Amino acid sequence: MSSLIDLSDRIFVAGHRGMAGSAILRCLRSKGYGESNGGSLLKATREELDLRDSKAVDIWMDREKPQVVVLAAAKVGGIYANSHYPAEFLLDNLKIESNVIEGAWRNGVRRLCFLGSSCIYPKFAEQPIKEESLLTGSLEPTNEWYAVAKIAGIKLCEALRQQFSFDAFSLMPTNLYGPGDNYHPKNSHVMAALIRRFSEAVQNNSSKVICWGSGKPRREFLHADDLADAVVFCLENWDLKEGEPSFLNVGTGEDLMIKDLAEKIAFATGYKGEILWDQSKPDGTPRKLLDVSRLTSKGWSAKISIDNGIGRTVADWKNC
Repeated sequence: MSSLIDLSDRIFVAGHRGMAGSAILRCLRSKGYGESNGGSLLKATREELDLRDSKAVDIWMDREKPQVVVLAAAKVGGIYANSHYPAEFLLDNLKIESNVIEGAWRNGVRRLCFLGSSCIYPKFAEQPIKEESLLTGSLEPTNEWYAVAKIAGIKLCEALRQQFSFDAFSLMPTNLYGPGDNYHPKNSHVMAALIRRFSEAVQNNSSKVICWGSGKPRREFLHADDLADAVVFCLENWDLKEGEPSFLNVGTGEDLMIKDLAEKIAFATGYKGEILWDQSKPDGTPRKLLDVSRLTSKGWSAKISIDNGIGRTVADWKNC
């Protein structure tokens, strides 16, 4: 089957400096997209293009004329950031999504991939979570602002596809980690937060590390390079059929307890002290495992194991 995108396409990766966006750029280059084959990999920093400014986005789209768009830009963060900055998480993400998706449609973009998040699903969705679970229950309160914005992005893609035949689809990655992650002490996700905490404990010869919650929730983790491979695979191969959901889950199909994750990270960083759990802090959703059967049936599956991925990510952190 011929690819649905061409090596000569002008491809815009919005959010190219982030963990997901930078991985997607690396993957596209590795597969021959860009200048070497007559195409372009378009990117813009926040200083060059504020995606929250609709007029600026429209002018940029009209000038640069991308043919394919990957929307990986978003305001992201962990439980602390989501609970302390709800307005920013909702407003910034709504603006970014509506401006880029509508701007792409208005300016003749041929194909668009929007990156959502597994947090779109109800807190107590049946496990593993199928795409049909969307909007069947209440969201997890600690990240509902981000989730509502992502749901709006999915529905905007669906609406433009339904009304105007705009070729837009969405991918819902599980918890991401890898090169370029945010290691902020308060605003990071669990994998990055634990890598920083255990690495600093080793540097400071600490005898104990305190982690949030009970350690009992289960989470699924996907390396950013695997997500990037899935994005390019879907851009090239996923030709949506009528009646088919316009979004797919992306994950490994396997999860583990946060307590086990902490032990793996302790091993990878060389930490040998005690691990304590502060149960006054929230756990978040008890379990969040994605059903990835739809995507695997199309011929894609994750390749990077959790142990291999953690080792690579710890090495990346040490080289920062």
